[in-house]
Amino acid sequence: MRTRFALSEYIDRALAQAEYDKLEDGSFAGRIPACTGVIAFGGSLRTCETELRSTLEDWILVGLRLGHDLPIVGRIDLNRKGAREPLVALQAS
Repeated sequence: MRTRFALSEYIDRALAQAEYDKLEDGSFAGRIPACTGVIAFGGSLRTCETELRSTLEDWILVGLRLGHDLPIVGRIDLNRKGAREPLVALQAS
């Protein structure tokens, strides 16, 4: 059985949603609609895919670091859930 990690699975599923366009000059543009601002360009489709993966990885890391809400992709939610501890009333001694 192969071990999968949530971040790797998230990236794979997000990239599966990528849309690519061939531009007039023969280069390619790629984007992931669910991930606002994740866009990349490349002289070949392969280069564009590689750049898009790199852009997505950076976008996720920055989003996690800054506490941004990331979209749920393929039922994978990378958003942190705040751990809450019950408040205990302090009693005066």
